[in-house]
Amino acid sequence: MGFVLITGASGGIGQAIARQLAEEGYNLYLHYNHNKKGIEELLNSINHFQGEYIPVQGDLSKVSDYERIVNHIFSLDAIVHNGGQSHYGLLTDLDPQTTEELLNVHVSAPLLLTKLLLPKMVQKRHGNIVVISSIWGQIGGSFEVAYSTVKGAQLSFVKALSKEVALNGIRVNAIAPGAVETKMVNHLQSDELESLKEEIPMGRLGRPEEIAKGVSFLLSEQSSYITGQVLSINGGWYT
Repeated sequence: MGFVLITGASGGIGQAIARQLAEEGYNLYLHYNHNKKGIEELLNSINHFQGEYIPVQGDLSKVSDYERIVNHIFSLDAIVHNGGQSHYGLLTDLDPQTTEELLNVHVSAPLLLTKLLLPKMVQKRHGNIVVISSIWGQIGGSFEVAYSTVKGAQLSFVKALSKEVALNGIRVNAIAPGAVETKMVNHLQSDELESLKEEIPMGRLGRPEEIAKGVSFLLSEQSSYITGQVLSINGGWYT
């Protein structure tokens, strides 16, 4: 099935993607930053699938660390850009360091990682890139201006790169999850969470496994004529 790099593999959505792809027979490069325990737990849960699973540490908020990740990558067939860092607050309270980190994690690192790893897929004339963006990159979110900005940039990256590499046999797509049951919604109070669910036509949050199924589809031959697209997995919250 080939080798897939998953950035942010230690988080809720990242772990779900890794488990899904391991079950399907993929070999995985599992990127993480601080959450080594999460990666160890993930490895314990997928080792029985008997693939090759390689942990790769790197801090995507530092623009230079992407090169360290690249040095651990050999054969490569797909990239899942799932690394993320949330931010909630007024734009007027945004500090320069947080701004730089958000841009590095969501824009600079995926751009530069892809730049250096793309030749491995061009050489094979086959490959896949999937970016885990957000509903806020599509519609914008109050109190999430900076986060919405970088997530919107990811969607532009997908649309542009997909045209550039299509004739090389490489497809580039995005998934835009809505509200998902992960730590990223932990800042919400119980009443705020219930109010959020009422806004969503399906009346509930998404599950990480549902995002993982979307990644599986976009990596598969079932989506062989799909590129430059944004798959919205949001329970009908935005259509």
